[in-house]
Amino acid sequence: MSETRLLSAGEALVKLLENQGVDTVFGVPGVHTLELYRGLPGRSIRHVLSRHEQGAGFMADGYARMTGKPGVCFVISGPGLTNASTAIGQAYADSVPMLVISSVNPVETLGQGWGELHETQDQRAITAPLTAFSATAYSSEDIPHLIARAFSVFKSERPRPVHIEIPMDVLSAPVQRDWTQPSAVVARRPGANREDVVSAAQKLQGAQQPVIVVGGGALGCGTDIERLADQLGAAVFSTVAAKGLLSQSHPLNGGSVLCLEQGWQFVENADVVLAIGTELASTDLWRDKLDLRGQLIRVDLDPRKMHDRHPAAQAILADASSFTQQLLGEIGTGEASSKRHQVISRLSELRAEVIASYDVLTRKHTQVLDVLRQELPEDAFIVTDMTQIAYTGNHYYPVEHSRTWLHPVGFGTLGYALPAAIGAKIAEPTRVGVVLAGDGGFLYTLQELATAVEELDSPLIVLVWNNDSLGQIRDDMVALDIPPIGVSPSNPDYLKIAEGFGCQVSRPKTLAELPGMLAVAMEFGGVTFVEVHEAIV
Repeated sequence: MSETRLLSAGEALVKLLENQGVDTVFGVPGVHTLELYRGLPGRSIRHVLSRHEQGAGFMADGYARMTGKPGVCFVISGPGLTNASTAIGQAYADSVPMLVISSVNPVETLGQGWGELHETQDQRAITAPLTAFSATAYSSEDIPHLIARAFSVFKSERPRPVHIEIPMDVLSAPVQRDWTQPSAVVARRPGANREDVVSAAQKLQGAQQPVIVVGGGALGCGTDIERLADQLGAAVFSTVAAKGLLSQSHPLNGGSVLCLEQGWQFVENADVVLAIGTELASTDLWRDKLDLRGQLIRVDLDPRKMHDRHPAAQAILADASSFTQQLLGEIGTGEASSKRHQVISRLSELRAEVIASYDVLTRKHTQVLDVLRQELPEDAFIVTDMTQIAYTGNHYYPVEHSRTWLHPVGFGTLGYALPAAIGAKIAEPTRVGVVLAGDGGFLYTLQELATAVEELDSPLIVLVWNNDSLGQIRDDMVALDIPPIGVSPSNPDYLKIAEGFGCQVSRPKTLAELPGMLAVAMEFGGVTFVEVHEAIV
């Protein structure tokens, strides 16, 4: 009787991930990760081949934003990891859970400078500033402990990427015991102590103009935030990361206008501001800080957020969901009807003021965004790039649900939209997906059209807004009296490129043609590329 072959560490790791509930990994196989790929056949984990490791990272990001679960990448040592580092940085900036498994050279070679293939002096030094932690598994016994630590971070701390590197000789080594079952220890995020909850409730109930500001850390508690707003008669403003947490149609929704003067003024005039799960960063506000006149109550998992540019009158280190439930229990039921009508009226005026302030270019954007809103189903999601039409959409485009508008806020990465939309679409295959990218940013990752066509069999609409320039940088140069340089590149024929990848393609000659093209795209069971030139609007 032949002996049962022992699993290699790479195979056992894949089995462990499967048992952790991982159903998809994104990556590009290489000679240094072959043992990971040996473990995939026969498993329930789907492997998605990106055409660049940066794309794999963005796909994992989009998957994670859509599901709330960690997106997982397999990348090779050296260039595979450096290619993915931009996506890791984006996930770190926007608090997105991501698990990056990379190979590294054999243990005995590490730090020796022997000129091994894909060698770096210290690979973890690349990812350490971009992750919750970056660690090396020096033996197969290190792997289950590091995976348990990673999932503990995802479940109990501010969610951010984790990088685990495994030397090639460790990946291929036989595993002597079965460590493929996840740790039974369940990590949980902290709740607030009752004294803090009572104090916050008293401040909010005594306020004449309370305002709630929610960020990505509050995405899991939309229903409770709505109840809280109704009971306090408080306006709710969301950062772009929390867009849709309160439905656009809710009368107390102030929207994602914290990047506009009208939004600043409304929040600054509040006598109590409750900020939940938000950095209130310059990337949220498009200015350094708010000049708050009232008290600020901050609820966050990150203690560093309590004493930054917006120091808190009351700092509560707690999970957003458990805190809002505790606060609701303290405030009780009922509705602040006396405040509510006044706040609704003021918010209606605010929305009118925002629309009235739009310049000519912004109004062009809103016309295209209006067509999208009219033609897309309510549950469609849009993944955007760093492009002017997306900046307008951040505060203009109405959404009824969270995880519907995904934008790379903190790191501000060009090329994000297409691969992130692929990841989101794999997570939610029955929902119509839309990529909204500019002509400049789209070129960063257009090769992922190959992955989209290969992997998707339901509608993904790739809409490229073409102004034949790096429009935002051009406008910034002009505003600073700098002669525009390097902002008017020659564009390729995008339709020919997209058609070559196997996409259905269209290019409206007038804006009136766009609705029909979107309708055709939603009937098509795959990827449709639509180029909309600024000149037709």
